[in-house]
Order: sequence, then C-alpha cells, then structure tokens
Amino acid sequence: MEQHLAAMLGVSPAPAPLGAASVLVLAAIAAAAGVAAGALTRRWLAGLRRGADVAPPWCEVATASVWAVPVLAWSAGAVPGVLLPLLFGLGWLGVAGSAVDLRRHRLPNALTLPALPVVLILLVPVGADAVARGLAGAVLLTAAHAIVHLLAPAAMGAGDVKLAAPVGAALAGPTWAALGVGAALALVLTGLLAAAGLLGRGWDRWARLPHGPSMLAAAWAVVLFAAGSAGVAGAG
Repeated sequence: MEQHLAAMLGVSPAPAPLGAASVLVLAAIAAAAGVAAGALTRRWLAGLRRGADVAPPWCEVATASVWAVPVLAWSAGAVPGVLLPLLFGLGWLGVAGSAVDLRRHRLPNALTLPALPVVLILLVPVGADAVARGLAGAVLLTAAHAIVHLLAPAAMGAGDVKLAAPVGAALAGPTWAALGVGAALALVLTGLLAAAGLLGRGWDRWARLPHGPSMLAAAWAVVLFAAGSAGVAGAG
C-alpha cells in the first residue's frame, strides 16, 4: 500500500533504515513520552471548559501509540525526520479532539483555535514552501467545510469547520496530493462510524455525527503513510 501511495504522490522515497536495537529504544522512548503526555491531556480535558472526563488509560495508550508509530516508521526509513514534529502534534490533537468529540459531540475552541498556528510552526522544519502550502490548504479545507455547515448545519458543526483549518494545513503542508486524499478518507471514516453507530444503536439516525475524529485520524494516517512514506515535496 505504501508503494502505491508513493507512486500516486510522485515524490522521492525516504532514507535507509536504522538498526533493530535503535528502533526498539527510540520507540520505547516515544511511547513513554506519549503515556506521560496522555495523562496530562486527560487531566487537562477534565478541567477544560466544554471539555470531557476521559477514563484512564484511554488518552495514555492512544497518545503512546500515535507517537511510537511515527518513530518506528522514521527508524525504518519510511518517514522523513522533518515530519516527526508534525506527526507528534497531529497525533496529540487527534487524541484530545477525538476524546471530547466522541463523548460530548463538540470540539472546544481551546483545542481548535490554537491548532492552526501550532501546525504551521510544526511545518517550519519541512520548509517555507510547506508553510505556504499549509496556509493555502487551511483556507481551502475550511471553505469547503464552511459551505457544508451553511447548507446542512446538522451534518457538520461549527467545531468541525474550525478544525478544518489545522487539518488542511497539516495535509497540504507536506504535499498537495495529501489534501484530497485526507479529505476523501475522512468522509469514508465518517461513513463507517455512522454505520457502526446505527448498527450498535449508539445514536439514532438524527443525532449529529461526530466528524472530528475522522478528520483527525485521516490527517494523521495520510501524513504518515502517504506523505511520509512517499517523501516530502521539496525536501531532501
């Protein structure tokens, strides 16, 4: 799958892999840092206005996973090192945002509004072109989500529109092709979530479906497996 995505994005492959011992050590460090960050995130969300109480160890395990996997991919030569800060930040946002949206069906401003400038800062190691693409991607994806929100507010909340800005920046920053792939994957994931919810009677068909987790999961996966394993436009 990674080779197919690399060919589709049309950019150069990443460098050669490290040794097995280094992979294990680096992954363990990333996972331990993720556990600590997840614990702090869970406590922060509990005290956040319009936040959510999340039972342990959901945030700890999830953050450890989304931090360890990029390190493993980088250690294997599948992801450029310049993308690691973006993947860590996007992974943390995915855990925090999903925890609130799944439980409360909302995305607090304390998460969505600061996320765009943070994502742009995390794109700086990739290069000035990546930051410019990120800004443009943020505008495009926000505009698309805003149109859907205006036409069908029950289908997409204002929090999803605000979240589209950092997600669009994270996707478009490494390579333009990731923006379309990420947006399409988010729609597929939302559809699967809707089907699972209806089958499991987790919510009725008229309830507002949380789209934030799908957006965040799709963005992280596409940056990792598509933009990451294929290389970064203009880098190296």
